[in-house]
Amino acid sequence: MEYANDYNFELPSNLAPNEASPWWMNKADNSWQLTAAVMVGLQSVPGLIILYGSIVKKKWAVNSAFMALYAFAAVLVCWVLWGHRMAFGKHTTIIFSTPKFSLDEKILLSQVNGYYIPYAAYAFYQSAFAAITVILLAGSLLGRMNFTAWMLFVPLWLTFSYTIGAYSIWGQGFLKKSGIIDFSGGYVIHLSSGVAGFTAAYWVGPRIANDRQTSPPNNIIHMLGGAGFLWLGWSGFNGGAPNEANMIASLAILNTHLCTSISLLVWLSLDMIVYKKSSVIGAVQGMITGLVCITPGAGVVEPWAAAIMGIMSGSVPWYTMMVLHKRTSFFQKVDDPLGVFHTHAVAGTLGGLLSGLFAKPSYLRMFYSHNINQRPGFIYSLHMGEIGKGLSQMALQLEGVAFVALWNVVATSLICIFISRIVNLRMDDDDLKIGDDAAHGEEAYALWGDGERIPTPMRLNMNPKLPSFCIR
Repeated sequence: MEYANDYNFELPSNLAPNEASPWWMNKADNSWQLTAAVMVGLQSVPGLIILYGSIVKKKWAVNSAFMALYAFAAVLVCWVLWGHRMAFGKHTTIIFSTPKFSLDEKILLSQVNGYYIPYAAYAFYQSAFAAITVILLAGSLLGRMNFTAWMLFVPLWLTFSYTIGAYSIWGQGFLKKSGIIDFSGGYVIHLSSGVAGFTAAYWVGPRIANDRQTSPPNNIIHMLGGAGFLWLGWSGFNGGAPNEANMIASLAILNTHLCTSISLLVWLSLDMIVYKKSSVIGAVQGMITGLVCITPGAGVVEPWAAAIMGIMSGSVPWYTMMVLHKRTSFFQKVDDPLGVFHTHAVAGTLGGLLSGLFAKPSYLRMFYSHNINQRPGFIYSLHMGEIGKGLSQMALQLEGVAFVALWNVVATSLICIFISRIVNLRMDDDDLKIGDDAAHGEEAYALWGDGERIPTPMRLNMNPKLPSFCIR
């Protein structure tokens, strides 16, 4: 109300500060942040649940979808208990902040530094980011990982890998202080999930030979539905990064969809030129690489740069996946069912480097207004006659790639080795031949017991078993 008195007018009652809406909170920013957080959550639940459950063979539909569902729930619990404060806390160590609860109202109902939203909205938004990172990683492990091992892997990887990357680049870490550009997670989310997924796939081992040779999707239409949740949900993924409903959020959303559309068309065109057929799965892969590539620079590059990034994201990962992967023995040894290394690690690296090339100084000032250490993109540094600053930024972008990749290889390897001493990382071959029924005792498309190993009578014909004291 003190601001209203300065201008000699009374605020409308719905805008006036009160106990539930303090003077520092902007209702528009908070509404958008909550909406963006839910959109990111929808990318995982139901987006990736549907995508994973549909893109694999029928016998792995339940297991693949359940890996995503479990991860989303487990990450949120771990995030509020210790993960969020490790990544974004104030009491810091060398590579992470001190683990603490994020459940105290003194924290959750306080203002996020530099923004006009409560901490609860920010914490949930970041938890959705953390969850989708682990779920993307799971794409490299579908069709053979022991579910018990996965239950252990999720909290361990979140704690010892994800929080380190988030702290280093978004928290108080050395890359943040140096001025690395990662608008919404090209490094923190996509590069880390791609490298960690590939590393974990090495330790878990491959699927059985028959599953590797032929692995058709069990429902392409549902797969497209899941992909649609992923694509449109990216509006919140990149649009929520500024933590404000401002011009940068609008620009980020436009750039996201422009880059993605071009990337999809480029990938589709290459498939038609080389293989003479338009692949639906290929189009989805091109969509994903476009979304990933634009993420580190969505709000700090102009639309013409986003279009160039779309061309690159539709062609470079296509080449590494469709050509280089098939010609390299190392790639052949590691079983990465959905090509997560190419769609996320390669595309994320590409996006990070191109962001260092195309980042516009005025956009950088608007986005990093609270603490700007970023130098202009290399293209703009040439125009400004400050080529040294542009080269310095490109070197820092490369340093970020090296750190995130190396940390995830080491941390993921140690986690997998540790878990392997407790339970088997990979299911038994006999169970791998069966799939969902062996893993969970359930099947995706079983009707009235059809397909079960042990036949059971229909529930409609079963008599209830009453306790003895109810029987005369």
